[in-house]
Amino acid sequence: MTTLARPGVPVGGFKTVGQIHATNDLVFQRNQNAMGVAVELLSTHTPGAPVVDERGEFIGFVSEFDILRVLEAKKDLNQLTAEDVMAKDRIAVTDDTSIDEAVKVMEEKRLLNLPVKRNGKVAYSVTRHDLLRAWIGLGVGIETNIAP
Repeated sequence: MTTLARPGVPVGGFKTVGQIHATNDLVFQRNQNAMGVAVELLSTHTPGAPVVDERGEFIGFVSEFDILRVLEAKKDLNQLTAEDVMAKDRIAVTDDTSIDEAVKVMEEKRLLNLPVKRNGKVAYSVTRHDLLRAWIGLGVGIETNIAP
């Protein structure tokens, strides 16, 4: 693994999902209005997020593609919930998952976001951007602080 030597990056680079700073902490409730979900995805520039039930259990994932599919079917987002529009697949990793494995899962399943479970509950999601940044050893501030 090739990484940059920078402050805040462990020697040898980041190894697990739990070591990196994820930029997507968005989680939707199953009964959340689908129009509200769409607006939140748009306003946060987030391509998707996990959906949880009343106990905080991971039950699915809603993405911009899911919203677009519903709109293409001429359904009213105001009449639907996150659970109505989400994908039922519960693909997730844990803090201990290697970055290599997370990349493989995202590539094989063609995901833009990958939920991360901690103590059995979804804590946040990592994006391809997060994984790429971690892989080469750059921090969250790379967009505003390019010089080493």
